[in-house]
Amino acid sequence: MKNNKYKLLRKGIIYDIVGMASAFIPLIGPFLDILWAPYAAKKMGDMYEGNTGKIASWIVFVEEILPFTDFVPTFTLMWIYTFVFSSEKSSAVQTIEVEVNE
Repeated sequence: MKNNKYKLLRKGIIYDIVGMASAFIPLIGPFLDILWAPYAAKKMGDMYEGNTGKIASWIVFVEEILPFTDFVPTFTLMWIYTFVFSSEKSSAVQTIEVEVNE
């Protein structure tokens, strides 16, 4: 789980860098966003399951397609939301030993 968690972070940072790179390419950059937005949305949906993944896919699509929003690190923010601020707890079973004195 922990290894997978940081693998998602690394992938997210790479996708954020690629998404931001188009902002630095004059004239062609905005047109590259038209191609990048659906790809980024698909990757976001693949990385995060359920409704939060679907919502994040739409957010990253809109963020990438709109001009002047390339600087927003959507993948990294989603990772922070998922692994730092999310209220969902791990479904791992925990055992507790109880000592009874009679």
